[in-house]
Amino acid sequence: MSQTAKQPDIQAIQRRTVRVLTAGQVFSGFGLGSTLSIGSLLAKELSGTSAWAGAAATFSTLGAAAWAIPLARRAYAKGRRMALATGAAIAISGASLIIAATALKFFPLLLVALFLLGAGSATGLQARFAATDLPASKSTGRDLSIVVWATTVGAVVGPNLFGPGEVLGAWLGLPEMTGPFFVTILSQITATSIFWFGLRPDPLQTAQKLGDAKAAKPKLSIGTAIQTLKAYPRAAYAVATIALSHMVMVSVMSMTPAHLEQHGASLVVVGFTISIHIAGMYAFSPIFGILSDKIGQIQTVILGQAIYIAALLFAGIGMDNEQSVLLGLFLLGLGWSAATVSAAALLTTTLPREQKTNVQGLSDSLMNLSGALGGAVAGSIMAALMFVGLNMAAMVPVSLILIFTGVTLLRGRREKAAAAKEDEVPANLSTTYLE
Repeated sequence: MSQTAKQPDIQAIQRRTVRVLTAGQVFSGFGLGSTLSIGSLLAKELSGTSAWAGAAATFSTLGAAAWAIPLARRAYAKGRRMALATGAAIAISGASLIIAATALKFFPLLLVALFLLGAGSATGLQARFAATDLPASKSTGRDLSIVVWATTVGAVVGPNLFGPGEVLGAWLGLPEMTGPFFVTILSQITATSIFWFGLRPDPLQTAQKLGDAKAAKPKLSIGTAIQTLKAYPRAAYAVATIALSHMVMVSVMSMTPAHLEQHGASLVVVGFTISIHIAGMYAFSPIFGILSDKIGQIQTVILGQAIYIAALLFAGIGMDNEQSVLLGLFLLGLGWSAATVSAAALLTTTLPREQKTNVQGLSDSLMNLSGALGGAVAGSIMAALMFVGLNMAAMVPVSLILIFTGVTLLRGRREKAAAAKEDEVPANLSTTYLE
């Protein structure tokens, strides 16, 4: 009786949670959408060499990887509200230090600031998992994907805030090119306020209360997360899929502007191509979330890899054609969305409640590290094999995902066959006994 009375409340809390996370992600995206491109310009200016221009993306990505696990542990201990607020506070401190580093013209401080700013990305990744904390319905993929979709607005519009941000910065007397980081601070404060006041009750703490309150809390560590992945092969497959899919996307996307510029494309074309790519990443995520709920999560991963193959062929073989590269980058975004949304949903539905946040933190960390690795080696590969070679090299992680998918499906079929045989044995014994 008490359980049925609670169920409508859980559904209502879940709907409110998704709405709050969606609103917060919009502002969070505004705050981070333009910072990496401007950060690379600041890195070049403060260091005095273009060799350090890539440091903005590198240190921000490493920061996102480093903060993912501590923030996941804080979520388990204190709830999602506290974890998301902590991540945003770290990102705000990073944006503030970028302004200070520029004013002081102190390059090492800029690198520290970018590392701290990476917490904003880690917070955004954790927000999508917060949409799946409550056992409210079977629409895990849809709920998660709606929060991912909310990033579209900020991610696409954010890069266009450079001009308004500079006007605001000049009015406030801030150093040149730091105005957008003041917008980052305001946006993160707004997002944090939405999360803090909106996530009441906290979805993760509510889910924990639904479990066994007397059960001992498990130890949260990287080692524990790895042991959990060993015990749940499908979760390990999901983590590998997210990491490798992110590596494919970052490696090709990070070198596309340089490739287009080398072939005489205007900055307008370069900006439009990246905007279309980002739209592909986020705008269609609800479709893939619904598909993962309807046709299956692993099947949607396969669809994502098929889209990836088409993307790499269009961008690579058609590297001399701007329209072909544009189509390839759009498909690259779609493939990323299909693979990561469905794999994240699979990870969430496979894990036991008490280990979810621990493994989710490890997954987000590996995702960012894989992206950093892909971006780091992409330049060398393109220098040696051109843009077409980079795209063909990106087929390697795609192939690995498809191999892992085949192994996972085969294991699943064997487990089902073994379970069916176990069910037959008692039935046969019962028949024999009756005879």
